[in-house]
Amino acid sequence: MNHKQVPAVELEAKDLPAHCPNPAMPLWSSHPRVFLDFGHDGLAKCPYCGTEYMLKPGTVLSHH
Repeated sequence: MNHKQVPAVELEAKDLPAHCPNPAMPLWSSHPRVFLDFGHDGLAKCPYCGTEYMLKPGTVLSHH
């Protein structure tokens, strides 16, 4: 089986709160919307489809 390494989706502060599926994904690949929690490393992974997301360097998360 050949697995391609897909680069992570890079997000900026204007894209937060982040969710998957994201608006750029085709409708046929939809799944229930889940909001993503980013770790201290700025990375998050969708539990449904495995899409990886990363915050653009310098993006600051604001916590309520």
